[in-house]
Formats: sequence, structure tokens, C-alpha cells
Amino acid sequence: MQILKVIYMQRPTPKDRPVILDPKQYIVSKTDAKGIITYGNEYFVEISGYSEAELIGKPHNLIRHPDMPKVIFKLMWERIQNDQPIMALVKNMAKDGRYYWVVSEFEAKRNKQTQEVINYTAFRKAAPKKALPEIESLYAKLREIEKQSGVEGSQNYLEGYLEDKGVSYDQYINKLVGNKGLFKIFFGAMKKLFG
Repeated sequence: MQILKVIYMQRPTPKDRPVILDPKQYIVSKTDAKGIITYGNEYFVEISGYSEAELIGKPHNLIRHPDMPKVIFKLMWERIQNDQPIMALVKNMAKDGRYYWVVSEFEAKRNKQTQEVINYTAFRKAAPKKALPEIESLYAKLREIEKQSGVEGSQNYLEGYLEDKGVSYDQYINKLVGNKGLFKIFFGAMKKLFG
């Protein structure tokens, strides 16, 4: 009988200090269909603070910052699994507890015969600083609601928030990050390179 050994890494304590990202660099990581990291480009490894060996084989949520509301990941997974594009502002956490904000876009690769997901690729760039005050405020509100009413409550709030602004989720994120065309060009080039 073979014993499966799972190694869990202790999550760091969040620090209120940012990792300074190079706006010219890109971050790419791949996971299998279950969200286990199979690849990270050199910059992903560098800013995460983990060694490549520490990252490979671990769940991608290893870098998830506790400031992220669960409803954003629910929305991302629903879209990704339905082959719909989504751009999101995400706060990640490095091994030493520092944080970094990125604009992320995701892509699912499917088996051509079965249409089952083979892997996911995440493409990321440094988030524009001008977007952070508003998104931090919204995310804090969503987390507060999740504590009382769960993900369903925060999803209802998010839908009402966007409706009140008269925009879809995509329009809202595009407005926050500005220069949508530049991000679309960047993410398109990354998909061709790593797809």
C-alpha cells in the first residue's frame, strides 16, 4: 500500500508592505485542472518569494491574500470554466507576507476530443495605482458582507453595486484599470506566447 504524503506550507502572516512590481514585467503561472501549480515563469517565482520547488505541486491559492473576497474568485471560476474571458484586480501575498496587486486574465486549455479542462494559465501585470483605493474599499465591503451573509450575500451586493453604477463587471474593471486596450494587447500577446 502506497501512502500519499501531502506537505502543507504554513501561510505567512500578512504584512502591510507592498512588493514593488516592475510595470514592464509579466507574471505567468499554470495549474492543472485542480488548481495545482505546474509552472511559473521566473518573475512569478521571484515576486512570490517562494522557490520554484516550493511552488510546483502546491495549490495556487498559496499566494491568495486574505483581503480578497471569495465572491471575486467565484466569479472568476464561473467565467473561466465557461470559456469566457475575465480581467480582475487581485491582491496576492508573497512568502514573507507582503502583498502585491495585479491585473489578471485567465485562460482554460481544453482537450480537443473530450472538452475537459487540461490546465489553466494566469497572465498578470502590475495593477495601476490609481485603481487601488476604489477596489480596496469595495473588496473590504464585500469581505465584511461575506462574514455575515456568505458569498451569496456579497454577490448580491456586488451585483447591486454595479447596477447602481450602470456598468457590467467587465466595464467596471476596464474603467478602473484604464488603458484597457493596452492590457488587452498585452494579454493577447501572452496567450500566443504561452498558449
